Amino acid sequence: MPNGESDSNLKKTFVLDTNVLIHDPEAVLSFEENDVVIPLKVIKELDSIKKGIGEIPYSAREALRTIDALRKGGNIIIGITLYGGGRLKIIEESEKNKELKSADDIIISVAVDLSKKIKNVVMVSKDTAVRIIAEALGVTAQDYTKDKTTIFKKYGKLLIGDDYTNGILSNRYQLSGDDIYRIWGEDTRKPIIRNRPVWEISPKNYEQECVIDALRSPEIEVVALTGIAGSGKTLLTLAVGLNQTTKGAPLYDRVLVARPTIPMGGKEHELGFLPGSKEDKLNPWMQPIYDNLEVIVKTHGDARKGKQEEEKMSDMRNYQYLIDRGTIQIESLQHIRGRSLPRTYFIIDEAQNLRPLDVKTIVTRCGEGTKLILTGDLEQIDTPYLDAESNGLAYLIARYINEEEFCYLHLETSARSRMAEKGARLL
Repeated sequence: MPNGESDSNLKKTFVLDTNVLIHDPEAVLSFEENDVVIPLKVIKELDSIKKGIGEIPYSAREALRTIDALRKGGNIIIGITLYGGGRLKIIEESEKNKELKSADDIIISVAVDLSKKIKNVVMVSKDTAVRIIAEALGVTAQDYTKDKTTIFKKYGKLLIGDDYTNGILSNRYQLSGDDIYRIWGEDTRKPIIRNRPVWEISPKNYEQECVIDALRSPEIEVVALTGIAGSGKTLLTLAVGLNQTTKGAPLYDRVLVARPTIPMGGKEHELGFLPGSKEDKLNPWMQPIYDNLEVIVKTHGDARKGKQEEEKMSDMRNYQYLIDRGTIQIESLQHIRGRSLPRTYFIIDEAQNLRPLDVKTIVTRCGEGTKLILTGDLEQIDTPYLDAESNGLAYLIARYINEEEFCYLHLETSARSRMAEKGARLL
């Protein structure tokens, strides 16, 4: 439901917090016939964070550009008519509230003062605390809901028996007896190869067999994998990527791996301020990738027979060899913008920590012959102001669910260990 919709026909006035415009720089255009108010403090906050690289400064600049373009159409103090029929205003806090120390308090004060003059004022913020405080002060508050979605809850599971259409056109998998079928479009289907190992790593359950097939099928250009910790999302994705860039006639020139630099419960980290080379800066964030690569390369080497073959593959036991020769490239998402990535097996790990805008940036970087894989756990989100329904991974699933070159799979079984599976289920 768009933010402007409601059960009431009464026109509303939405007061936007800074984080809403960081999340969606064009948010002012999303409220249909309702009025939109931006506190002057929000403009000042956007101005203070607009410099630098990364998605947050970029969003601040884009939000300011959007507002500036609208400003040219009238007087922003009196109100500028928006495309949906509402009006956009910038309002300064009252003199008595200018001394407030917290930016949040100043922004909320604009909504509180406005609610004393007109009816149906709504504070819109992605910050839970701001919404609670606004409600406590008598102002209706809500999250920004334009890009929220729950469609991922309905799809992604292995279909059983005759349930094979599932109402979508993207790729899905059906278990029928001892066979697994991949189905796409209205009812195009073919059996997959069962129990197919990749780089000597064998699937441990039906779900992993489906994942390997989706990753190995070049006609599936975008794959989204969600699931609990230890379900094999990252391990299998890396293994298939290595297989398809090093064996036979390679489908891709490289495996590119990126993940958001978001610490648990923290803000987006600016890599430029960390000491050392780019590799040194990335290492803390990419260690889970290195751990998986070590498992893959060691398994591949241990599976080889014969002294001569062992000597031939000795370098391949060290994943650093793959990085040094460019087979695998580890990159920060901060440096993806502006690049073109053809013939790339492109992995975005921990994609649940991305905003919808970030995912759009990533997809539009993909060139001809590129396969994009996004993995994540929608129950483990570390980025402030995102949740299971508003993050970029859920957003991509909702937008691509009817595209025949797309596949979404949700893995419910942990293959890491009995302890990991029980912990994911009980904790």
